Amino acid sequence: MNSAFLAMTAVAVAAPAMADEVNLYSYRQPELLAPLTDAFTEETGIEVNVAHLDKGMVERLKAEGKRSPADLVLTVDISRLAAVVDAGLTQAADSDTLRANVPDIYHDPDGHWWGLTTRARVVYASNERVAEGALTNYEQLADPEWEGRICTRSGTHPYNVALVAAMLHHHGADETRTWLEGVKSNLARKPQGNDRAQIKAIWAGECDISLGNTYYMGKMLEDEEQTEWANSVRLLFPEFEDGGTHVNISGVAMTKSAPNRDNALAFMEFLTSPEAQKIYAEANYEYPIAPGTEAIELVRDWGDFTADPVNLMDLAALRPDALRLIEQVDFDG
Repeated sequence: MNSAFLAMTAVAVAAPAMADEVNLYSYRQPELLAPLTDAFTEETGIEVNVAHLDKGMVERLKAEGKRSPADLVLTVDISRLAAVVDAGLTQAADSDTLRANVPDIYHDPDGHWWGLTTRARVVYASNERVAEGALTNYEQLADPEWEGRICTRSGTHPYNVALVAAMLHHHGADETRTWLEGVKSNLARKPQGNDRAQIKAIWAGECDISLGNTYYMGKMLEDEEQTEWANSVRLLFPEFEDGGTHVNISGVAMTKSAPNRDNALAFMEFLTSPEAQKIYAEANYEYPIAPGTEAIELVRDWGDFTADPVNLMDLAALRPDALRLIEQVDFDG
């Protein structure tokens, strides 16, 4: 990482744009992005400086204002992308290349953010205690059959809020509230931990199914300690009764103050290209979205699914209502 960029971001001092660089704020670890940034630099000669943020991206950009050195933000989850856009911290970035590489449902209609890869929010099921075909849609998670058999992380986590927003989109507030109450009554324990912790709980016999993002299967298979957890479960790809499987995205947006706008647009176009999509999807066990680009073999082996065909900005708009419903039913209580 460029030490000068670290200094810049620490004090947010205005600096002239450099012709051979682009500056990126990201919630993703720099080492996860390194294969992409290295490939872009090799192809174009443009250096990519990555500043990793644990939290507070919106607050950081607001505080820096026009002095911000950041050209782009890259993050996961539609709610986080929408938060940056809604705060007025981005600008439209559009081109024929971006529109050719990114399907309409995976970018902001006004061009303020562009999706890179998708991950599905699915069900992890015990190989021993869940029969084939036992669960085919999200609505079934509220059925009495699953009483005391479900584990999940906090209902207020962005991944689960996005899923509830999708339920709202398909079924409205009343049905979604009833569904949330049903899922809560089926929990084997209070929501806790991350997605991997739920799969460990299935392995330990504490529950039979859990909600989780697809890429965690790949991450667990990388870890010697967690391989046994992964091998104790299989992935189910439920759908909404009138839709498909819920997906979320990683995505990129150009900041309002981008000092290296042309370089930033070039990097965005590269990130959406089939070449970069393959690199990114392989590094993170995700699904590329560029037309004609396939996931890696391991990911394909998890099974086929049809993504829910709703524009993710519609789900982002429903996020506040989803969060209110989650809190009203005291899902985590």
